[in-house]
Amino acid sequence: MAGANVAFGQKRDVRILLLGEDGVGKTSLILSLVSEEFPEEVPARAEEITIPADVTPEKVPTHIVDFSFSEQTEETLFEEILRANVICIVYAIDFQESIDRITGYWLPAVRQCLGDDHKTPVILVGNKSDVQENTSMEQLLPVMNQYQEVETCIECSAKNLKNISEVFYYAQKAVLHPTAPLYVPEEKELTAACQRALTRVFKICDQDNDGRLNDAEINQFQRRCFNAPLQAQALEDVKEVVRKNTTEGVIDDGLTLKGFLFLHTLFIQRGRHETTWTVLRKFGYNDNLDLSKDYLFPLLKVPAACTAELTHQGHHFLQTILEKYDEDKDGHLSPTELGNLFSTCPIMPWGPDVNNAVATNAQGWISYCGFHAQWTLTTLLDLPRTMEYLAYLGYVHADDNQLSALNVTRERHIDMEKKQTSRNVLQCSVIGLKGSGKTSFLQAHLGRNLQYQATLEKEHLPLYTINTVSVYGQDRYLVLHEVETGPDGSLSQADVACDVACFMYDVCNPKSFEYCSRVFKEYFSELDVPCLFVAGKADRQEVRQDDALQPADFCSEFRLLPPQYFSCADTVSKDVYIKLLTMAAFPGLKRLVHAMVLKEPESWLSDVQRCCHLPSPISLPAVTSVFSRYAWLL
Repeated sequence: MAGANVAFGQKRDVRILLLGEDGVGKTSLILSLVSEEFPEEVPARAEEITIPADVTPEKVPTHIVDFSFSEQTEETLFEEILRANVICIVYAIDFQESIDRITGYWLPAVRQCLGDDHKTPVILVGNKSDVQENTSMEQLLPVMNQYQEVETCIECSAKNLKNISEVFYYAQKAVLHPTAPLYVPEEKELTAACQRALTRVFKICDQDNDGRLNDAEINQFQRRCFNAPLQAQALEDVKEVVRKNTTEGVIDDGLTLKGFLFLHTLFIQRGRHETTWTVLRKFGYNDNLDLSKDYLFPLLKVPAACTAELTHQGHHFLQTILEKYDEDKDGHLSPTELGNLFSTCPIMPWGPDVNNAVATNAQGWISYCGFHAQWTLTTLLDLPRTMEYLAYLGYVHADDNQLSALNVTRERHIDMEKKQTSRNVLQCSVIGLKGSGKTSFLQAHLGRNLQYQATLEKEHLPLYTINTVSVYGQDRYLVLHEVETGPDGSLSQADVACDVACFMYDVCNPKSFEYCSRVFKEYFSELDVPCLFVAGKADRQEVRQDDALQPADFCSEFRLLPPQYFSCADTVSKDVYIKLLTMAAFPGLKRLVHAMVLKEPESWLSDVQRCCHLPSPISLPAVTSVFSRYAWLL
């Protein structure tokens, strides 16, 4: 995460290296800057000096390094060049040989060390302007044209303290606000990378998606980047400058993308690179105009027994961009609308399988609920990807990063102790033989019957589906995971570490239940994970299962609920999904059910009280209320 005074992608400190012939005044420049007076005695070389962040214009620590061949070797020179963020080649205006050596030795030496296409900025510093009236600027213009790494040339006097602080300010600025990534001087226009970055910024700030920034959107942009809105007259002056210099830069009193890009071109041409860099860094860009890792992936640790979920702020942001890009306001995103929504991202994050993982309309267009659900699922399974795409989409809150959009749940063993969970996203492992109906069960979770499922392409059917399930007036997400077992029927640790397990068997396949019973006994019989057996394809003729115990007897033997019959041949019932979610949300109910099945009143009354937070002593109306809510468990 970026520090309080350091923007995303900005360097944490600046290292300035002073090169040049002996006697040109490198050391005097450094000592004059520090002491604010010309030194009477000057050593051959100054020791490295660090200027604290609070006394530099950009609030970044600055290290100034002096180099001298009288005390150091060429090997040391190359080491220092590699470490430098910016190089100042100092010459004496009255010493022609020091000017000739800029191209005769120093600039070639830097390229020899860093390569011909290096990105380390170079500043030419003409010292001793107090001893000669004529300027050296004209003589150095060809040098600046030949060597693109040369940012600027400035003349100064260590003796008179003229332009001393400016030398080091420009050096610092060349590092923190470099020109090359932003602007092509020969073409007098922004680089392609800069245009792409600013276009993303514009789209994020265009909250009503009308292709223009109105006054409110401009001022929200100003507050985000510069902590203050523009005054009304200043805002009008800005738009007037755009109107006078470019066509279609302002339309219907709103700033267009063309006008937005023009303003940044103008800032750079006028030497105000820091304005454009402030904007870019606020939106996550580093010196190479890539989104920085700090911006995309703020640090968030999720312990092994915990999960990550979207917070209210995260869902609110998703809803905001949904409404922004749903142009026809039909509650679904067409392929075009979805493409526009992700236009601020480098690639589309989803493939065709997503449309079969969440709720859609009959055309396969993702619904608002499906959009929220997909990001909920992504947060559960691939948290870094959620953080990355929240950043691409422009998420911002008081914390200036994505962490306010995310919440880490408490550990599962605490849920077991509390006999209920605070999680809003609950995982169900769906286990069964191939052909038992697991895939259909997952699709039915989205309200799809077999007739609809027959229209889907099998290669695009995912192993996860997610949908909301309402239990006693509260919506939570239930994630179904179709477990793929190994050749020997083994399960992974992740498959077992679920909130509830669903064992699916085919009522018309006599070999189907034996697999479920075997997996249950091997992996779940000693665990606290709630388990439910589901008899799939219940619309067909049931046959006797080839197992020591029939399903109902097996469930009774292991103190489980009786098998739940399920079919999605026609109408899809939500009952089994409600039961799965309830069992996952209230893991303490497992012991309650066991006690009730075994007819142990003292035990189950005690569990009723603890699990359902009833006062003591337990009243008959309270117990009756609990039974009415959990009648399906009996």
